[in-house]
Amino acid sequence: MQHLEECLQCLDEAKKTGLIAKPDLIEMALWFHDAVYDPKGSENEERSAQMAVEALGGSDIAHEVARLVMLTKSHEPGDCADDAWIIDIDLGIFAQPLERVLEYERQIRAEYAWVPQDVYAEKRAEILNGFLQRGQIYLTEWAREQFEATARANLRNLIAGL
Repeated sequence: MQHLEECLQCLDEAKKTGLIAKPDLIEMALWFHDAVYDPKGSENEERSAQMAVEALGGSDIAHEVARLVMLTKSHEPGDCADDAWIIDIDLGIFAQPLERVLEYERQIRAEYAWVPQDVYAEKRAEILNGFLQRGQIYLTEWAREQFEATARANLRNLIAGL
């Protein structure tokens, strides 16, 4: 719930730019994006997207919300105008103050407590390095200006701590 609240706060800030074409769809997708979260599961986003379709009545809007939810799995946008926004908002956690980012990482580790530490450290470092090695972590100009430098520093700290 903490991550969802932070995403919704980030969306509120991003909406002030006036650049999000359909902010209501982004908000609905954020509500659903981690609705199913099983650390041992590999289909969380698919199940969350399906939940969105069912909860929203199978309409065109429901399927668009589900498509947006699925973007939070790969963090790679499609061709729609708002794709970058949901990805940037979801990744906004890495640009929070370091204390919050460290808390988030402790929360992630607790969710994966069943994974041996050496395996966890290796796999988590791969994920974090994947973001760090991108030319730009954030896809929108707004998020790059707001988050990029802080996120890069935080990611380096997280990786060093593993």
